[in-house]
Amino acid sequence: MFRKFNLLKPIDLSLGIADREQVEKVKMLQNSFEQGEMSRRSFMMGAVALGVSMTAASGLLSRAEAATPQKGGRLRIGLTGDSTSDILDPGQILDLYMLNVQFGQVRNGLTEVAASGELIPELAESWDATADAKTWTFQIRKGVEFHNGKSLTAADVVDSINHHLGEGSTSAAKGILSGIESVKADGNHTVVIALSGGDADFPFLMSDYHLNICPSNGDGTIDWQSGVGTGGYVLTENDPGVRTFTVRNPNYWKEGMAHFDEIETLQIADPSARSNALRTDAIDCMNNVEVKTIDRMKKLPGINIKATTGNKQVTLPMRTDTAPFDNNHVRLAVKHIVDRQQWLEKVVYGYGEIGNDSPIGPANIYRATTDEIPQREYDTDKAKYHLKQAGLDSLSIQFHAADTGFGGAVDAGQLMRESAKPAGIDIEVIREPDDGYWSNVWMQKAFSACYWSGRPTENWMFSQGLCSGCQLE
Repeated sequence: MFRKFNLLKPIDLSLGIADREQVEKVKMLQNSFEQGEMSRRSFMMGAVALGVSMTAASGLLSRAEAATPQKGGRLRIGLTGDSTSDILDPGQILDLYMLNVQFGQVRNGLTEVAASGELIPELAESWDATADAKTWTFQIRKGVEFHNGKSLTAADVVDSINHHLGEGSTSAAKGILSGIESVKADGNHTVVIALSGGDADFPFLMSDYHLNICPSNGDGTIDWQSGVGTGGYVLTENDPGVRTFTVRNPNYWKEGMAHFDEIETLQIADPSARSNALRTDAIDCMNNVEVKTIDRMKKLPGINIKATTGNKQVTLPMRTDTAPFDNNHVRLAVKHIVDRQQWLEKVVYGYGEIGNDSPIGPANIYRATTDEIPQREYDTDKAKYHLKQAGLDSLSIQFHAADTGFGGAVDAGQLMRESAKPAGIDIEVIREPDDGYWSNVWMQKAFSACYWSGRPTENWMFSQGLCSGCQLE
């Protein structure tokens, strides 16, 4: 959800569109063009297809072009997911706040996934592989400078990748890089990565938000502590759990990017506080809109709500090394007492779809249909059956939740508590603080609320989300 600086006048029925739903679609079309997601021709064709006359469509296009980004000003962002324990180590990014600051503002990766889903070059100009896809060679972009004036070289890339490897690594990217056997520089601008087995998707992995490129210290380690990167903005202040401030990088190598003079990123965990800050113009944009307030927010002048179809998922991790969830029958019993349709209607208010316990989301190409994998339904008889197979007549468990886990997580827990009762399962819902949730609750408590961001390829999602010892945010 965001507020634009130069708002277009509201589209009205004078365009000859009689249906309010069509009006909203035209607005979305306009937004897509402004964000650079479609060409002028695609915009015109889309508008005409929605019933807009050629004359009116041309007028809309002119207004949209006039609203293209202008340089200057300060962007104020209200986000969730920051913690007082957060650090600038890219391998320790746990949630959206530091992802936005590190990956979105101050640093870059080797590759980048475009809005279209296509993999495009970032700090790597190009790449190629041997026929067996076991050895990948990346050509590193020349003429790129870090914020401290140091020129980007292959050594920075080698040390940045090795930062996540090794037995002592605690990086969240360690799992997806487990197939790497060696990372070596071949001159100043070529990096050769050897894998233990072929991986056609390997360049996609290099777009992971933990794999930011940091300057090498010259001894095999990297300088992550300073926040220095090659990104569009330079870090000037960082108060973990509170506020981050960046200014435009005057030597940014990407043309047509980094339009603001300054970005102020604020941690605002409470959803009501975020919404109030947006309404009172204390911030310009925010994330994690409470879905139950969307209809009201839509009616407020100057506020634009944007929903995207992606792979973000509500998940309920159960630690399989901790009783009683070390018993698969207990886990199956819990899966059958979740009324997914009720959650869709009452927790996310229809802004989503049922995921069927699969990590592959709607933006992935090879997602199975419900015909191929039948939907697991709410079924208390099956839950009782699995409890019996586990040697239990009843079960008492705790569910730990906070809104930073996913929006409405505590409410979801209460719904689950009620739907579990007929199966003989008693669930105590424990509301946890947002601050420190990802360090103190997630992966620490036996049963908790969580979200997964999804990944662009199925292979990546399976290898990280379903990998023992791996972490997925």
